[in-house]
Amino acid sequence: MENDQESKNNMDVYRGVRKRKWGKWVSEIREPGKKTRIWLGSYEKAEMAAAAYDVAAFHLKGERPNLRLNFPELIHTFPKPSSSRPEDVQMAAHEAAMRFKPSIDDHPEECGVGPVRVGLSPSQIQAINESPLDSPKMWMELAGALLPVREYTCPTDYFEDETQHHHESIWDF
Repeated sequence: MENDQESKNNMDVYRGVRKRKWGKWVSEIREPGKKTRIWLGSYEKAEMAAAAYDVAAFHLKGERPNLRLNFPELIHTFPKPSSSRPEDVQMAAHEAAMRFKPSIDDHPEECGVGPVRVGLSPSQIQAINESPLDSPKMWMELAGALLPVREYTCPTDYFEDETQHHHESIWDF
């Protein structure tokens, strides 16, 4: 019940935004002088869809006193489309929407392991292709590509002597 009221309030507040039955917020805008619309995207937050609408509205309708925007104070900080082609308007609208994307800190309960894209260098790909699957060299090359390089610092009470530092490799376990 509370979510229904919240979505109704957001639809009343944000221009050019509506909520789908399954919870996504969508935005589109009519092209000036045409019957066609430009699809601006489907987003997880109403503010994201509202920012997308603002970019498109400001670009297509121009800066006029009666232009109603969702975030008028931010419009000059949003990206501007390179042309009025629908693809360019969509790209700039999407970039503006991403500025309102919720961070992991906003929803820590939703944190988890998601898809990870890893780029391998040509030498790493060659090592993987040339080495048998049980080759330590192949696994070392792969581990170097997949594991982020960062130091782990333990709490100071973990060590008896704070000046002692211990770095372990994943291969030591």
